Amino acid sequence: MDKCIRQRPLPEVLPDLPTELPEVLRRIYARRRVQDSRELKLGLDQLPAPESMKGLTAAAELLATAIEAQQRLLIVGDFDADGATSSALAMRALRLMGAQQVDFLVPNRFEYGYGLTPEIVAVAAERQPDVIITVDNGIASIDGVYAAKALGMTVIVTDHHLPGATLPAADAIVNPNQPGCEFPSRALAGVGVIFYVMLGLRSCLRQRGWFERQRIDEPNLAGLLDLVALGTVADVVPLDHLNRVLVSQGLARIRSGRCCPGIAALIEVGGRQRERVVATDMGFVVGPRLNAAGRLEDMSIGINCLLSDSKTEALALAARLDQLNRERRFIEQDMQEQALATLQELHLDEGEDLPFGLCLFNEDWHQGVIGILASRIKDRFHRPVIAFADAGDGLVKGSARSIAGFHIRDGLDAIATRHPGLISKFGGHAMAAGLSLPLLHLVEFQQAFDAEVRRQLSETDLQGVIWSDGSLRGGEIDLPLAEALRQAGPWGQGFPEPVFDGRFELLGRRIVGEKHLKLQLASPDDGRMLEAIAFNTTDHDWPAGTTHLHLAYKLDVNEFRGQRTAQLLVDYLQPCES
Repeated sequence: MDKCIRQRPLPEVLPDLPTELPEVLRRIYARRRVQDSRELKLGLDQLPAPESMKGLTAAAELLATAIEAQQRLLIVGDFDADGATSSALAMRALRLMGAQQVDFLVPNRFEYGYGLTPEIVAVAAERQPDVIITVDNGIASIDGVYAAKALGMTVIVTDHHLPGATLPAADAIVNPNQPGCEFPSRALAGVGVIFYVMLGLRSCLRQRGWFERQRIDEPNLAGLLDLVALGTVADVVPLDHLNRVLVSQGLARIRSGRCCPGIAALIEVGGRQRERVVATDMGFVVGPRLNAAGRLEDMSIGINCLLSDSKTEALALAARLDQLNRERRFIEQDMQEQALATLQELHLDEGEDLPFGLCLFNEDWHQGVIGILASRIKDRFHRPVIAFADAGDGLVKGSARSIAGFHIRDGLDAIATRHPGLISKFGGHAMAAGLSLPLLHLVEFQQAFDAEVRRQLSETDLQGVIWSDGSLRGGEIDLPLAEALRQAGPWGQGFPEPVFDGRFELLGRRIVGEKHLKLQLASPDDGRMLEAIAFNTTDHDWPAGTTHLHLAYKLDVNEFRGQRTAQLLVDYLQPCES
């Protein structure tokens, strides 16, 4: 689908930012609505107080009492990268603070599904925990919390997902999105929430004199920020000021070698240099390998990788995760081809009568990969997409991905309100959600979903847009600026990596790696030759005699055989007139 390139609006009054910043970077920050220099300060002194998060003090008190009595603590996590990092962080932090009986349980998505269900409580009960702590889930676990409480367990819910109309009857709920919470950020990932709970717990234990009595060192929880950075980026939560602080601090620790062996191993098997990792490496290299365990097998593999203190063991587990990720890519590619073939059979691939809200189903699709499939189709056709897979017992499970302007979780809520009984259960965020429903309801749901999207979006909203930070002059496309942009983040969801656009003369082109397009371009100002690469792109459908291109691109650093040069990473390109 063709896209248009638009420039991000620049405020009429530019913010008061340090004059030593490159002018290009000042404009970039202004376009991201940075108001003043404070928002660029990424030290730990910028973190708001834990006590301002509703329910945190109560949770800390319960945990402190449990540790003093050496009760059995069980962490119940989620099977994605946020859940894995949350589980590993809670395990490590609780052990550092003197908990001697602490373990984790992560539901297998194919057997138990998501969250603290009554079924997973039954499994948990076999370990006879005194306290259950949910991480990255639980806010919708009404029945599961009831089941755990009926068995005499204390339940502490830590989550960041949007709550429903009714909250579970847990002993404490910590979630910045729950009603009445005045914490200054609602964008924390699950790993950020449990990190804050551990900060509150440390403070509580300190006040009780626990560390002195036990003659143990008070832990420096900043040492766990590598896990926070990974989970935050991998979960694609908005990088507001607080999350940028957490990610920046975590990345600094990773680069300096102060990270857990598991993260170092995942970076190594992903072919990146630990000393130079940036946020995008967490999102596109480390996160997918960790997620592959939960998608295809068992997330316990990923959690154990993050918990290992042995470099040898961590590398072995990371290698297994890397292999699972390769298998996931193969499955995903096959599913994507099937999905596109389905659209072609329906004569929808031209976009003429394409539904505004697109639902796809194949009984052979893999439950663990439908989320990635939905994301790929969403990117291709720029509209909300739900991919469904057979879940057995007459049910289908769907994974939804959305675009700007359509809050997917609220959209599902609206459908459930208008069509009672149509959806069995659902939950999620603005841009991603999950749901299940009877297969017999699928056609009716497809119609209801398309109607709901049409209520909220217009044809114009479905036009794919590449947002640009403007053009760079020829002299600005150099290694120093590429380095400055690389270090100026962290970039991510809600604080996007800078993208520029411009028209270039095409000097040469060739296909590399069978499916990537390597370009030699002439700078529009001084004619200097520039290198560019467009991944997963070919030039087979270009008009004959194409001599100029309009590009949307990122300016990055290319390292090859010890040489470091500036390179354009092409997001989108169109042949154009000179």
